[in-house]
Amino acid sequence: MQPESATAGRLGCPKRMVFGPCGGVREDERCELAQHRCVFLGEPLVGWPDPPVAPPDPAPDGLLARAARAPVVLADLSAPAFDTAAVRRVVDILGPVSDALLLGEHANRPDFPPTMLAAEALGAGARLWATLACRDRNRVVLEQELAGLAALGVDGVLCVTGDGRGPGVRPGASQVFDLDGVRLAALAAAQGLQIAVPEAPEAPPVDLRPARVAEKQRAGAQLCVLNHVSTPARVAAFVSAARAAGATLPFIAGVAVYTDERSARVLQRFPGLHLDDAVVERVLTAPDPRDAGIAAAVAEARALLAVPGVVGVNLSGMGSARDADDGARIKAEVAAEVRGMA
Repeated sequence: MQPESATAGRLGCPKRMVFGPCGGVREDERCELAQHRCVFLGEPLVGWPDPPVAPPDPAPDGLLARAARAPVVLADLSAPAFDTAAVRRVVDILGPVSDALLLGEHANRPDFPPTMLAAEALGAGARLWATLACRDRNRVVLEQELAGLAALGVDGVLCVTGDGRGPGVRPGASQVFDLDGVRLAALAAAQGLQIAVPEAPEAPPVDLRPARVAEKQRAGAQLCVLNHVSTPARVAAFVSAARAAGATLPFIAGVAVYTDERSARVLQRFPGLHLDDAVVERVLTAPDPRDAGIAAAVAEARALLAVPGVVGVNLSGMGSARDADDGARIKAEVAAEVRGMA
């Protein structure tokens, strides 16, 4: 059993995190959910207190096994809420040109449970990683979802604490945060699932985040998916620092996919995410923003794949404000170019 210091959330953290900080710390060091400074800043990093969790072997044709052989593309599976037909359509578009699809969660809108969405995606032929967030689930429900995802045969689970809901978003609903992402990763690894964890290289405290990756690996993580970073050089510096801190797991770097004002600004507004603002404005003012956005995403992906330790890219974002199908077609074009299938 873990000591009380490793099970009680940090006093003052609205997400009740033990292994903080989350990726949503703002540029001015404010908490994502409160006006005060993040309570983890200026404090020593909380280390994983137990023996390292032994992860399962990668599935023979899963994302991790593929990444050991060649660079991989993990594409966000973005679809309207409560629309299983749209999930299947997006899988049909993106699945053939991606090594795996990532089913996300959104703080600003509810959706079907991850197990139900995963069943639809798997039924449509996806190789799937499912995101599981702690925001709206207590430990019992998290355990149920993990058991369900394992039974369905997902390729892996991205374990996250979860973005906080902003003011005015479901104001009558509580935010649970029974666990944080690190403790969820350990719980998932104990159930034999393959585990990915996120990290935000440019969110405060920048100096502690490389060592956080090593602690997440000790908790069972096998893969780290990075939030968007302003330049490939910053990714290279982060991966190098994480290696120096003891992390040996592979990294997948985020590639921003946008082709219009809305799809770009949504990404720019997220706490902890950083885009190259000059590239954004160049895309949005181009004669054909669609072609320019695809070209920018392909160029970013190729630059990131040249970074030692980066084994793949995550095509992230709406892609298009028009609809999910159009966004999927744009990400599919990027994926095909990156994988040399175009």
